[in-house]
Amino acid sequence: MMENGREDEIEDMSMSPPSVGSMQIAGSNGFGHSMEFMSQAYLPNRYSEIGIKVEDSNFNQQPPLPIYLKFEDVEYKVRNSQVASNNPVKTMVSKVATQHVKEDRYKKILKGITGSIGPGEILALMGPSGSGKTTLLRVIGGRLVDNVKGNITYNDVRYNPAVKQRIGFVMQEDVLFPQLTVEETLIFSAFLRLPTNMSKQQKYARVETTIKELGLERCRHTKLGGGFLNGISGGERKRTSIGYEILVDPSLLLLDEPTSGLDSTSANRLLLTLQGLAKTGRTIITTIHQPSSRIFHMFDKLLLISGGYPIFYGKARESIEYFSSLSFIPEIPMNPAEFMLDLATGQVNDISVPQDMLKDQESADTSRAVINVGFIKYYYLQLKYKDTLEPKEKEENHGATNTPENLQLAIQVKKEWTLSWLDQFIILYKRTFRARCKDYFDKLRLVQAFGIALLLGMLWWKSSTNTEAQLRDQVGLMFYICIYWTSSCIFGAVYVFPFEKVYLVKERKADMYGLSVYYACSTLCDMVAHVFYPTFFMCILYFMAGFKRTVACFFLTLFAVQLIAVTSQGAGELFGAAVMSIQRAGMVASLILMLFLLTGGYYVQHIPKFMQWLKYLSFLYYGFRLLLKVQYSGDELYECESKGGCRPLQSSPSFDTVNLKGGLTEVWILLAMALCFRFLAYFCLRKRIDISN
Repeated sequence: MMENGREDEIEDMSMSPPSVGSMQIAGSNGFGHSMEFMSQAYLPNRYSEIGIKVEDSNFNQQPPLPIYLKFEDVEYKVRNSQVASNNPVKTMVSKVATQHVKEDRYKKILKGITGSIGPGEILALMGPSGSGKTTLLRVIGGRLVDNVKGNITYNDVRYNPAVKQRIGFVMQEDVLFPQLTVEETLIFSAFLRLPTNMSKQQKYARVETTIKELGLERCRHTKLGGGFLNGISGGERKRTSIGYEILVDPSLLLLDEPTSGLDSTSANRLLLTLQGLAKTGRTIITTIHQPSSRIFHMFDKLLLISGGYPIFYGKARESIEYFSSLSFIPEIPMNPAEFMLDLATGQVNDISVPQDMLKDQESADTSRAVINVGFIKYYYLQLKYKDTLEPKEKEENHGATNTPENLQLAIQVKKEWTLSWLDQFIILYKRTFRARCKDYFDKLRLVQAFGIALLLGMLWWKSSTNTEAQLRDQVGLMFYICIYWTSSCIFGAVYVFPFEKVYLVKERKADMYGLSVYYACSTLCDMVAHVFYPTFFMCILYFMAGFKRTVACFFLTLFAVQLIAVTSQGAGELFGAAVMSIQRAGMVASLILMLFLLTGGYYVQHIPKFMQWLKYLSFLYYGFRLLLKVQYSGDELYECESKGGCRPLQSSPSFDTVNLKGGLTEVWILLAMALCFRFLAYFCLRKRIDISN
């Protein structure tokens, strides 16, 4: 077991804990705090419960590289689907109706957002749904690059591949393999992502430190779960997702709605964890919808967004004071986050508003219930922000001391973490097999294969080829074997890529491995099941059904069935990769399978000439012919008890279109199809994943 192997390796390790480090950089940076921070993450007592030796160590976990993030006048727009319609009539009407067609084709999501944050701080992006919080987070993280305007720098350096390695991104949905345990998830991530100059023991130690730092000791051997599989709690899943990212020691950690779906206690504990991570020198930015009062006061800075516009930026504890200075005062005790969300959405019930704003209303009715919501959201608060807060922030950014040259140079150095193709393959193969082995050796699948083999064996018990009718029955069994394993393997493979698309996209964005490595691991792992079950099936059915009892014939028949299964698996992967939709993949596979069955050479032997090309595309056609050639010989005699005397099998109507001699042609064609299907599946997968990225 992996756990035992890991414990054995950890016992042999020798490592001393890193000492408390510090970094002092003279001068002010315009972020509102000194550029001095202490790394308190790894104290000696943290290793007391791990069982790792502490002498003769050459491994020190350095504090993360400080990142000072600045973003100014950030804008982002997307194509307006209504204007960018393919309908020519709608396009002409749009052109006639407006003189600004080019501008109208795009909708602005972010509309000039400015801010900054340094190491040791937590910035909260807050606002109602659809305000642009996640979009801004993705722009800062480099996930969105097209149609972005503005200036974003990391230590005064623009985004580049080296900066990408310093960024950790925790999505709102926890995209983790449910079949793996917490420890297995982190171990595989560590081996795929950590530098190659770290030994196995050091990588295991990093996992141990992460588990302890995030408080995951109690659930380390519990499966993550999800869907119908029981597993760890929501808070533990979120902390595991964070651990998945901080394993590589990111300097900038971005989190999208980390408290979503958590109770107040779990959310509070999660924010305490983030505070601890920030104290180690990390820069943390998180989106959050409506935090509790306790959580709100844990944030160092707050950016409040409404409709893509910023309406507040500054220290979180100063936000209430700012809005009070504008005469927006809650009339009842209110959660600060709730108060500001009400302002961002224009809901001013139980909030006193400035008198000058009421005077500006065209309506004489000054009741708060009829205050123009759009006026509050898009004019007054934005105008006040642009007049007071934005100039101050821009002045601080421009007047700030430049980030020291050593940090500017350090962030441009790309970490050489890339494993070789073979190393990636070995690690990913182990993870893929571990994640899917329960499906491979499911009891229900074993019972199904055994039950169907037993049923067919009893229906065709001791069948023979003495007469034409008996021969036709046995040929029918041959074709059913082809149908069963073709459909089973196609539908066993067609859903793999659509189901794992979210995992693949996430890990490809993190550059964890090459797409070719993933595909090779996936198809070879699945091939284990697609070879094992036909073998198990045929070992039962072959002797019950009365097929030829020779060693050569048995193994050749087994090889033919396995070849059909492997080719069908490749076809299923192709259909799944081409469609990449769980709903559509099954429909496409069903239609093509039906076409292959009809042209397989059993139901219709004499296909019209203008339709004959279809059968040459059907691997079922070649698989069925191969089984017949393996099992029967054209020189064999049958119908010896009939009036006409013995006749060779080749003269049977069942073999009108099949020459029972040879067989190598079908083998080569099936092998070529199996390879072609896989090459096409890989290219379809690459195209689909590139589109998703």
